[in-house]
Amino acid sequence: MAKKEIQPILLDDKACYAALSAHDTRFDGRFFVGVSSTGIYCRPVCPVKLPKEENCSYFVSAAAAEAAGYRPCLRCRPELAPGLAPAGAVARIARKAAFIMEEDCLTDHKISDLAHMLGITDRHLRRAFSAEYGVSPVQYLQTWKLLLAKNLLTDTQLSVTEVALIAGFGSIRRFNDLFKKHYRFTPSQLRGIGKNVPENQEGITLPLGYRPPYAWDQLISFLAARAVPGVESVRDGVYRRTVTIQNGEASYQGWVSVANMPKKNSLSVTLAPVLLPVLSRVLARIRGLFDVNSSPLEISEKLTIMNALVPDICMPGIRLPGCFDPFEMSVRAVLGQQVTVQAARTLAMRFAAAFGKKILTPFEELNVTFPGPDLIYGLEAPIENHLGPLGITGARARSIFALAEALVTGSISFSQRADPEQEMEKLLKLPGFGLWTVQYIGMRALNWPDAFPHTDYGVKKALFGMTPKEILDVSQAWRPWRSYATITLWSSLEKKIKIKKGLGKL
Repeated sequence: MAKKEIQPILLDDKACYAALSAHDTRFDGRFFVGVSSTGIYCRPVCPVKLPKEENCSYFVSAAAAEAAGYRPCLRCRPELAPGLAPAGAVARIARKAAFIMEEDCLTDHKISDLAHMLGITDRHLRRAFSAEYGVSPVQYLQTWKLLLAKNLLTDTQLSVTEVALIAGFGSIRRFNDLFKKHYRFTPSQLRGIGKNVPENQEGITLPLGYRPPYAWDQLISFLAARAVPGVESVRDGVYRRTVTIQNGEASYQGWVSVANMPKKNSLSVTLAPVLLPVLSRVLARIRGLFDVNSSPLEISEKLTIMNALVPDICMPGIRLPGCFDPFEMSVRAVLGQQVTVQAARTLAMRFAAAFGKKILTPFEELNVTFPGPDLIYGLEAPIENHLGPLGITGARARSIFALAEALVTGSISFSQRADPEQEMEKLLKLPGFGLWTVQYIGMRALNWPDAFPHTDYGVKKALFGMTPKEILDVSQAWRPWRSYATITLWSSLEKKIKIKKGLGKL
């Protein structure tokens, strides 16, 4: 096999083999290893017998390994490897494109359309993709679809036809031909290789891998404190919520449930079967909400200098809580201006109950979906007449309406193709959107790793004695991970509260 000639990215073979030998979870998803003696490629955490060093070749993506003629390992399952978060100019372009592909499998678009969405030429997109993933965008997309299909065949009882359609293959025949060509057995044969999956009438369950450490308790506590009653809930460490996904003219309503599986370094995602036609979009939003693609080692190395300001403040595996619905998160940010977390939660509950759609779920506490911007934009003026009775001030009502209008008309975008910094600048021009609100939206709705609300009460409390300017100055050393630094500062306050409560019981 001519493997290394296809791989334009240079990896340190010695370092990769050392990580493979140690089954180092920190490198899971950062590279894949092809074994010439078996023709199979694996994750560095694969539990099989360590291959000989001379038989190993290394690839920066699963797509690059498959382009070199390798097929995925059935033990470590490369489709479960965590992805990578955007960082750096070229990487950001390539990974944005990859996220868009993963979100909708480009069912209705071509690669040229994708380049246009990102405001770049086809050639620049191909160059960025080759630099980041070692393959062309077309090869990456094909591998992504095949691995998604493999995941569904392994972990669900869906028919082969259903799997092909969900994974974005318009032709069942082409799906079967590609699968057999790449993996050397048919979809039906793969299903026969694995164990029988227990049938779940209420939902479909799939795993999403992450790199440890993962500060799950801190993340789920953060989400629990801000969960909108009726829309979200956190019980016994499990996050659940209602879902609305718009796909063209069709609208899909359902629910999702997310639990942690620390022994497997993955999340267990269960969703209503009605959401299967938009499965890739649901999974993309879950990845963002739970920051699955984060690289904790890289972030920790940068933020350890925070310990010089506040002893032992840095927490291994800290994650940035994202969001499932950017409009919902932004409304929540507006409602949270200068009020307590609980007060904002109450207002968001009233907002959802008044304008959301009722929905039946297996969970008594989940009964309504959060309204979209189009519904709010379509309300008869003045907007204060609709939101005022809920206890929302006129100024905040106008802010929410202005945001809905901007999203509906397209003057502001929260999609993966948008540039977070540019969209944050646009948000600042909307009525009632100050620095704190915009930075908070940047953190959670736009998944911007370098947002920093330096005027935030919690940030100032954690760095007691420093002025906002001093806080902003010192934060420059934490770039480009200041969003994670913010979560670290907030978490330190929670830690102090727990310690005080514990001392009070003595």
